Amino acid sequence: MKMGFTMGLNLLLLLAMVATNILSLYHLSSNIQQPNNLNPSSNPTQNQVPDYLIHQLQTIRATINHLTRHHNHHPEQQHSKPTSMPSDLILYSQLSPIASSCHNNPELLFTYMNYTPFTLCPLGSDDVVEALILRGCHPLPRRRCFSKTPQKPSSSSLPHNPFPPKLLDEVVMWKKYSSCKSFDCLSKLNPNMGFDMNNEVSNFLSYKSELDLPVPQLLQIAKAANSVIRLGLDIGGGTGTFAARMKLHNITVLTTTLNVVAPYTEAVALRGLVPLHVPLQQRFPIFDGVVDIVRCGRAINRWIPSATLEFLLFDVDRVLRSGGYLWLDHFFSKSVDLDKVYAPLIGKLGYRKVKWATASKTDSSGLKNGEVYLTALLQKPIPK
Repeated sequence: MKMGFTMGLNLLLLLAMVATNILSLYHLSSNIQQPNNLNPSSNPTQNQVPDYLIHQLQTIRATINHLTRHHNHHPEQQHSKPTSMPSDLILYSQLSPIASSCHNNPELLFTYMNYTPFTLCPLGSDDVVEALILRGCHPLPRRRCFSKTPQKPSSSSLPHNPFPPKLLDEVVMWKKYSSCKSFDCLSKLNPNMGFDMNNEVSNFLSYKSELDLPVPQLLQIAKAANSVIRLGLDIGGGTGTFAARMKLHNITVLTTTLNVVAPYTEAVALRGLVPLHVPLQQRFPIFDGVVDIVRCGRAINRWIPSATLEFLLFDVDRVLRSGGYLWLDHFFSKSVDLDKVYAPLIGKLGYRKVKWATASKTDSSGLKNGEVYLTALLQKPIPK
C-alpha cells in the first residue's frame, strides 16, 4: 500500500514537471513564430508572458511544492525507512537538512538574495547571514554585490604577535552589534568572552586543576609518543587563543567561529589567524586525514543533540590522521548523561585514552542541573 502511494506520488510529480516544460516550450515557440518579435520597434508588451500561461505555471509549481511537502511529511512515511535510501542519510537529513536547508527558510533567503546586482550589499546582510548559517544553510548562495568593509588599517597597526596589547576597533563594523561598540566594552561586559588580551595571554599555559591541559604539556605528550603536531583545528574556538598559542610553536590551527552577538571572526583574523565561518552541524571544509590535532572548545557541550554530536565526532575522525589527537576541553553535561550517553558515544571512536578527567561544574547552572566537566585527550589508533 505504502509503495503504491509512493509510486503514484512520484508519477504525479513527474507529470507536473513534464507539463511545466511543455508549457515553457510552447510559449517559447509561439514567441519565435510571431513576426512582431523580429521588429525592434514593436510594442514590448507583446513579448510579455500571457496571463493565462503565468497562471498555469503557478498552479503547476504550487502543485509540485504541495506534493513535495506532502511527500516529505506524510505521517505513514516519517517513521519508515525506504529500502532504496541509506538509513544514515535519512537520519542526517533530519538533523541537518541536506541541500534544502536554504529553501526551508524562504523569508531569510529572500532577504539575503534581495539586492541590486553590482552595488553595495544591503545593510543588515550580516545578521541574515548568521541566521541562515545557524539554520544549516551553508554554504550560502553567492551574490553579485559588494560587501561593505571597514577602511584598511595601516600595515604598522596590524600586529604580528597573536597576543597584541589590544585589538583594533577600527577594523570592525560595529553598527550591527547592539551591546557594544568596542573591544574594551566587550571585555568589561564579560572578561571571559576572549576579547581581553591581558587575560588571554595566560590561557593554555597554567595548570590549575585536572581539567587543564597546558600547551607545553600537550606538546610533551606528543613528543613522547613520537607524534608530530603541525596542523590543527579548533572547533568553537572563540577569539582564537588556542590557535594563537600554537602559532608561537610554529603550529597552524584553523578556528571555527560564528559572530553570535560579538565579532569573534574579526578578532581571530586581527590576531593573524585563520577563521572558518562555519556552523557546527556542517561537514568541515578540510580534506581527509590531514590534521594532527582537533580541539573541541566549550561550544561543544550537552546542548548539542547526541545524534548531531556523534556525526560531528566522526567528522573529526575523518579529518584526523592516524595517531592524531582529539581534545575535548571542558565538555560539560549532566553527570548521569556522561556515564550513560556521552562516554559510550565517545567510546565508539575506539581511541586510546591519554587523559580522562572529570570534575563538578560549580556555577549556578552546574549546581542546579548536576553538571560535570570532562577534559579528555584521545589518540586515534594507527593501523597495523
